Amino acid sequence: MAYAKLITIEPGKRSGQPCIRGMRITVQDVLEYLASGMTSDEVLADFPDLTAEDIRACLAFAADRERRLRVVPAA
Repeated sequence: MAYAKLITIEPGKRSGQPCIRGMRITVQDVLEYLASGMTSDEVLADFPDLTAEDIRACLAFAADRERRLRVVPAA
């Protein structure tokens, strides 16, 4: 998924954390809600400004960051 249009980083907003579409809701917020057991539908109900695409963008962003942090062990 091309999340770059949905995930924004602004130095003056939420200390430069990745946010969703310039809002004050961070990727970390959404991931923590999902990790705590909330369903996507529950997150969307609590935050009506979010969309299902926003949640998928958060997951794609996290997966991409994890992939870039991966260290391949020496043989």
